[in-house]
Amino acid sequence: MIARLEDKYKNEVVSALQSKFNIKNKMAVPRIKKVVVNMGVGDAISDMKILDSAQADLMKITGQKPVITRAKKAISNFKLREGLPIGCKVTLRRARMYEFLDRLIAITLPRIRDFNGVSNKAFDKQGNYTLGLSDQSIFPEIDAGKMQHTQGMDITVVFDKGPKEQTQEILSLLGMPFRKN
Repeated sequence: MIARLEDKYKNEVVSALQSKFNIKNKMAVPRIKKVVVNMGVGDAISDMKILDSAQADLMKITGQKPVITRAKKAISNFKLREGLPIGCKVTLRRARMYEFLDRLIAITLPRIRDFNGVSNKAFDKQGNYTLGLSDQSIFPEIDAGKMQHTQGMDITVVFDKGPKEQTQEILSLLGMPFRKN
């Protein structure tokens, strides 16, 4: 079964990008390679239950088991030792990636209070897009009544190639609600 957003990308977005940016070969059009969802849980240093609940929430949201991220170096001001668990992340590819993006764009982002679009300045030099969310309760999979800790997350959409203009056009054609300037 093919995801709705993947079908839209293959049938509409590729041809629209080819005509807009004068790309002759459809294999030269940038593709979404992966989506990385990261939760940095700084409070996990003092209480490991916070990390466990963040891991459970991330698993509900993405449908995939998160990997625990550990501190790369010790920072005494933050009471952080090397190797201490400080967060969790999930890397989504193929069908799961498109399903997650579809739910994010169509269901989750419109649920944010006073939402007027996502920033169009969050692209890096390679054309990858990073979106920060301050609360995981905006996802419909999370029951806000049973939630113990609110936790923010970063969602990075990684492209295989392409300038920022082309990758931004891909996301806007897929339905990403960018803020009007």
